[in-house]
Amino acid sequence: MAFSSLFRRKSTTTILQQGGDGDHTELHKVLTVRDLTFFGIAAIIGGGTFSAIGNACFSGGPGVVILYIICAIACGFTAMCYAEFASRVPVSGSAYTYAYVSFGELFAWIIGWALIMEYSIGNIYIAFSWSGYFTNLLETFQIHLPDWLTINYQSAHSAFLENKAGEGFNAWQTAPMLGSLRIIFDMPAVVINLLITYLVYRGTKESRNISNVMVMIKLVIIVLVIVVGAFYVDIDNWTPFMPNGFKGVMGGVSAVFFAYIGFDAVSTLAEESKNPQRDLPRGMIYSLLVCTVVYIILALVITGMVSYTLLGVSDPLAEIFALKGVKWMLFIVSIAAVVAMTSVMLVFQMGQPRIWMTMSRDGLMPKKFSEIHPKYKTPGFATIVTGLVVGIPIFFTDENFVLDFTSIGTLFAFVLVCGGVLMLSPQSEAEIAERRTNGKFKIPYINSKFIFPLMVVAAAFLIQYLFPTFFVDTFDFSQDKMATNSTMIIFFILCIVMAILSFLKNLSLIPLLGLISCCYLLTGMAISNWKWFGVWLLIGLVFYFFYGYKNSKLNPNR
Repeated sequence: MAFSSLFRRKSTTTILQQGGDGDHTELHKVLTVRDLTFFGIAAIIGGGTFSAIGNACFSGGPGVVILYIICAIACGFTAMCYAEFASRVPVSGSAYTYAYVSFGELFAWIIGWALIMEYSIGNIYIAFSWSGYFTNLLETFQIHLPDWLTINYQSAHSAFLENKAGEGFNAWQTAPMLGSLRIIFDMPAVVINLLITYLVYRGTKESRNISNVMVMIKLVIIVLVIVVGAFYVDIDNWTPFMPNGFKGVMGGVSAVFFAYIGFDAVSTLAEESKNPQRDLPRGMIYSLLVCTVVYIILALVITGMVSYTLLGVSDPLAEIFALKGVKWMLFIVSIAAVVAMTSVMLVFQMGQPRIWMTMSRDGLMPKKFSEIHPKYKTPGFATIVTGLVVGIPIFFTDENFVLDFTSIGTLFAFVLVCGGVLMLSPQSEAEIAERRTNGKFKIPYINSKFIFPLMVVAAAFLIQYLFPTFFVDTFDFSQDKMATNSTMIIFFILCIVMAILSFLKNLSLIPLLGLISCCYLLTGMAISNWKWFGVWLLIGLVFYFFYGYKNSKLNPNR
């Protein structure tokens, strides 16, 4: 096996011939820019708004809004890179397809494997959160499910071992037995996964209509939460602004970044868009702008209503109104959460099958994954497999592990997308003129030759001024700090290398800033997350070398 063959690339012409140019796709092209924007909002406003935001605020206090802004900036630069790719290569596959064009096959496979974490595994967390709010909603109607049907097995077992009174402990004690095995599983999470899988299997048009309705409902209710909550804000709760320091703020990076993942799911719908080269970029950027404003205002409101120390719960929006005695809002928040997280699952469950479909077309996955249902015009088999990938782990994993696992995989994909734009060959003046004439997106070129090196130097001086011990602490190589500081040291080296390259190669500033900002967010990930991510990548590489490499359509010996 030649080393160079691992990086064989696909041409844009070849990719377009497989689908997405309006002539070769078998999927229904029914989506407009409004639909794509709504799909983006549907994917972004969900578990991150109604669940993960609580842990983020608990870790960082009111200062978590800074992290929301940092993540928004990183996602904004990344969205522009996605938009550039979507304009050049308007087919399904998201970052996987884009990596195939810029980096080659091996990196494309790694991206596709990482995206399984974002879409499929991320939906496990959403399913758990959905179940919590749905159970609360049932309680308002005096409907009580047994504890052993509302919690995952691992959480119940942990609660029992810790002798921690509550739902988990009760579930372990009261669960029926099948031989020596306790029957404990999150039934609402399993059921919603089955329903979403069925809906996505049936068709894009049906999914679009339901998604658009759910987006309107949840935006109206979130605005109501902000307006009502504003009357209970006590500005004293915003002091201290960063009670756990900037490290505490960065400690919430998994939860905050999880709130933003999903805008890239829009790019998987290229072949079902009426005008993908114009509408995909707009849909991603519009949805990101709307959601950023919502997140910042919402974080300020909930940290102003109660002390940040009370927000480390799985249902923070319900918790704050319960603490304030506004019981009528509990019902509304529960409805909003159920609707919001249903729409997130819908979009993610649509995204993953289309990535597998694209990988199957390239021979990297079995051919069955690219089969289109003759009646519903959806990747039927891939949709069913996605439902299984989400549904089966619900029985034996827990939400905290899934949250961190998903965030690190998505950030890794974002880094490669931004790096891919940096490596794209420049287009001719005629191609650029054609894109402008037809309203297609084009990242404005800003020469980073002097700007980025100056930004690196200025940032170093600013950090030293604001946090005098930061560099001393970071370069502390004592045994207990070496592991946690190593990622930041690698980030510093990367900044220096990219500053040199930007000076020598005149790199484009926007994708460069996207690359650097996403890499910075990766420094906030725990070492345990990196270990699990490494194991996941290793499993993916084994599959690639034993199946994908041999069956790739770019393999001359195939």
